[in-house]
Amino acid sequence: MPLVTYTWLAVVVAIVCAAVGWLGIAGWLGVVVVAASVAAHVAGNALGTKLREATDRDLASRRRAMSAPPALLPAPGPTHLEIRSPLGLLVPVSAAIGAVCGGVAGTAALAMLAHASPAGALLGGLSSAVIGGLFGFLLASFVEIVRTSIREAIAAEEGNPSAQRRVGGRPG
Repeated sequence: MPLVTYTWLAVVVAIVCAAVGWLGIAGWLGVVVVAASVAAHVAGNALGTKLREATDRDLASRRRAMSAPPALLPAPGPTHLEIRSPLGLLVPVSAAIGAVCGGVAGTAALAMLAHASPAGALLGGLSSAVIGGLFGFLLASFVEIVRTSIREAIAAEEGNPSAQRRVGGRPG
């Protein structure tokens, strides 16, 4: 590398050290995040402009080139994921179990590990119960969606449309 490159490297390192001393590490990291955001915005704008200029704008000639309109396909029936249906018993039970486990774990951890006061442990346990309930709800909802999707995919592979409409073994 030429000497000029090392000189610029030394200048950048000196500026970074001065900025860390003046702003602190958190301030310097904030400056880096803002600079990276600006750089990403400029790069995205440049890429978008380049792609926009490279596209074919003559859509009318393409429409005239099409000789026949495409054949219309019948609309498929809605899948179970498109239909509004009750959550079933899995989701609320999982949310309740998550809330109880989160509350007990949070209260015990605060009382024993952090030596919090009873009021603090109770308030922290309540917060942990809310987070545990949300986590239980999220996990059960994900399991329910995956289970329904797999069941519909298997029914579509077998060609059994009545099995696609069943929910949890009950006729729907």
